[in-house]
Amino acid sequence: MSDPTDPLDPLETRDPQQREEALMRALPALVARAQAAPGWARILRDIDAAAVTGRAALARLPVTRKSDLHALQQAEPPFGGLTTTPARRLRHLFMSPGPIFDPEGSAQDWWRFARPMRAIGLRAGHVVQNCFSYHFTPAAFMAEGGAASLGCPVIPAGIGQTEMQVQAMAALKPDAYVGTPSFLKIIIEKAQEMGADIRSLQRALVGAEALPPSLRAWLQDNGVRRVLQMYGSADIGNIAYETESDGAVNPGMVMDEDLILEIVRPGTGDPVPEGEVGEVVVTSFNPDYPLIRFGTGDLSAVLPGRSPCGRTNVRIRGWMGRADQTTKVRGMFVHPSQVAEVVRRHPEIAKARLVVSGEMANDVMTLHCELASPSSEAGMEAALVDTMRDVTKLRGEVRFVGKGELPNDGKVIEDARSYK
Repeated sequence: MSDPTDPLDPLETRDPQQREEALMRALPALVARAQAAPGWARILRDIDAAAVTGRAALARLPVTRKSDLHALQQAEPPFGGLTTTPARRLRHLFMSPGPIFDPEGSAQDWWRFARPMRAIGLRAGHVVQNCFSYHFTPAAFMAEGGAASLGCPVIPAGIGQTEMQVQAMAALKPDAYVGTPSFLKIIIEKAQEMGADIRSLQRALVGAEALPPSLRAWLQDNGVRRVLQMYGSADIGNIAYETESDGAVNPGMVMDEDLILEIVRPGTGDPVPEGEVGEVVVTSFNPDYPLIRFGTGDLSAVLPGRSPCGRTNVRIRGWMGRADQTTKVRGMFVHPSQVAEVVRRHPEIAKARLVVSGEMANDVMTLHCELASPSSEAGMEAALVDTMRDVTKLRGEVRFVGKGELPNDGKVIEDARSYK
């Protein structure tokens, strides 16, 4: 098998400070390019692109979240005015459930899938069985672009037709599978039932759903020696991917080279300290579809240190859940942004978590607070109750907890009600 630690290009192993400086130097031109699109011109109005030269300046720009896209695209079809290339000059126009529309430009490996494919050991001449869907959505085309960039022929298998999937593998001898891990398990079980030889399949790049350790182990025990997962989205493409060293999967996922990562407190645009769980916010240097502080709605955290594989980019802990924790309390929605506003009005609070308990129709809303200084507690409870009522229009209680007692899981609102 080819060495998975061999990088795609020198960008993957450059000094982290060089990478950071290069990304920050490119920021003003990216913001200026985005402002040429009508949607971004509105979102970034009054922003001086030339002044966006570092992370502090970037953090002052608004977050545009994936959950905003449907309304933006309805107001200005088909892409919300966020593309800098006209729709009729794009390669593909995709439609995901929602509906949400996504573009694809004509550049090679537009979705930047070559890096995770390289990380599973794919090289020119390796055959890939692509089992992502080719129907309306972009995942299959992401894999196509990465494979073409590496010089790998593709079997465009798509999803379903399990018996034909096995027949194709037995006849065409693919070196790798790309698709969801659960479907790969189904294919292997069908091959075993049919007595088909699919031993050529030694690698798998999986995504679009969770890969529990038990499933990874099952796939490896059943012939797929190298199983790595990647994390991406229909808007951005590849965001981060797993790597391997000496036959072992390395901790975390390595970020793609053409993205700026921020982890922000859910409901806000405020970056959190390294290691704290928050929402993944990405700035993408895509010339056709620039995304400035795009909130994915996914939770993750930065994993300190460097990967043993030799790639030097930032690592994240992978997908850790959803950031949108909007919860209905006594018939009214409470949003993470409202919890953030309560905290903003009381700088004595170091961290907070709104816990909704009780039974349905008998909701109890309690703000659990860690204070920067225990001495701040005196007299704060009544003021916090008033602020909660002012911001959420609901009465809530307050509970003070010790520093470090609130879990580091990215939750701003916890629904702990009994639904029996």
